[in-house]
Amino acid sequence: MPENFSKKSNRYINRKMTVMDQNFNPDKQHTIAQDAIIHGTGLHTGVFCEMTLKPAKPGFGIQFQRMDLPGKPVIKADCDLVSDTSRGTTLQLGEAKVVTVEHILAALVGMGVDNVLVELTGPEIPIMDGSSGQFTEMIEIAGVSEQDASKSWYSLDENIFLYDEAKRVEMTALPSHEYRITTLIDFNSPVLGTQHAALKNLQEFQKEIAPCRTFCFLHELETLMENNLIKGGDINNAIVVVDKPIQDDEMSRLAKIFKKDKIEIKSEGYLDNLELRFPNEPARHKLLDVVGDLALIGYPIKTRIIANRPGHSTNVAFAKKIKQHIRKNKHLKDVPIYDPTIAPIFNLEYIEKTLPHRFPFLLIDKIIDLSDTHITGIKNVTFNEWFFQGHFPGNPVMPGVLQVEALAQTGGILAINSMGEGNYNTYFLKIDQCKFKQKVVPGDTMILQMELAAPIRRGICEMKGTVYVGGKVATEAFLVAQVVKAD
Repeated sequence: MPENFSKKSNRYINRKMTVMDQNFNPDKQHTIAQDAIIHGTGLHTGVFCEMTLKPAKPGFGIQFQRMDLPGKPVIKADCDLVSDTSRGTTLQLGEAKVVTVEHILAALVGMGVDNVLVELTGPEIPIMDGSSGQFTEMIEIAGVSEQDASKSWYSLDENIFLYDEAKRVEMTALPSHEYRITTLIDFNSPVLGTQHAALKNLQEFQKEIAPCRTFCFLHELETLMENNLIKGGDINNAIVVVDKPIQDDEMSRLAKIFKKDKIEIKSEGYLDNLELRFPNEPARHKLLDVVGDLALIGYPIKTRIIANRPGHSTNVAFAKKIKQHIRKNKHLKDVPIYDPTIAPIFNLEYIEKTLPHRFPFLLIDKIIDLSDTHITGIKNVTFNEWFFQGHFPGNPVMPGVLQVEALAQTGGILAINSMGEGNYNTYFLKIDQCKFKQKVVPGDTMILQMELAAPIRRGICEMKGTVYVGGKVATEAFLVAQVVKAD
């Protein structure tokens, strides 16, 4: 670690503007503007490693590549690939591992980098000073580049909980318009006491969270060093908490272990006259770890996280739980919003002028959204529909084929609208991958969404259709139709 990094971090903390303040568009994907290189020793392995961040294309995500192994295997930043959380977070694919990934992941998330390849010449991310500060600094120097691709945030619509009784850990994810985190730590220590830290938005990460170093208790450190489990550890890359009396001979022994002429303990209980960068630096570092570990979800999320006594194992378990929820409900992310108080783009009168369908087979009431590639229509289902008389008496259910017909009519308006002047009809050519996922019954409002799967060529129109009811997918199918000019 450079001797002057504490001065750098003070400059870092006191700066008025960060990368994410400078015309940063959070709704666009970003990558690093140019290669960025840093090197150092791994905390646990003691192996020297050079780490290079390289720009990547939209949708690439964060991936690690072990350049020192045969075949140069690539490991995706994914909570399903976590193999160990005992002293940090380790990713593993086959025999290839990347150890202590949480600090660089936190830096990438905090700096708004979505797509990057992390090349490594060793098995472990350099520990540096035990924080993410030098990583965010290298990203700032290299620059963050906006990409021509939208960033799809996932917003939770319900609370997600994790409770580990044995470890007394509670973690909660709440719906929010921002990515916010609050952490609380309580180690029953006279030195640390009870601390909490908060991140109101990611714009604060670089200045408020990144410089905060990892910490451990002296008795833990001695055990780890005696068992050769932190081969690259020294008092420069962690806050060492001393919350029990220690004798002079023990101080001398520790000085030899750390290869120092002399070490001291401040009255506050920190080894070797350490000066904290923030009064609650340990709690802030726990927050940093939460940001890094939750990056393994693989989706950018807007949520408020409340973490009581978090650790790597519970962070990763919580990431898996959130990822599972997103996978189950991801199709709801783009559910169109229908506000009946807003005037439609096309009303029933226009629809009748565009489509040849009439009662009882006109199955659209209004069009609420339209572009050159997609359209959204509305069908209000009432008990007075003619088909409920026979489908089914005492159990009214809208026939699936009529739901598909409603989608086709909606798509027909998009196709006809793109053809220019003249009268046109549309005819089914193909229905594929059609799925009915829930019933449509009287009282339901069907939101009918059609999206072009390919540009319209020679009157052939391919679309993906989805029927939403109550915020959930009721029906989906791929439809192919031909647009023909009417005689």
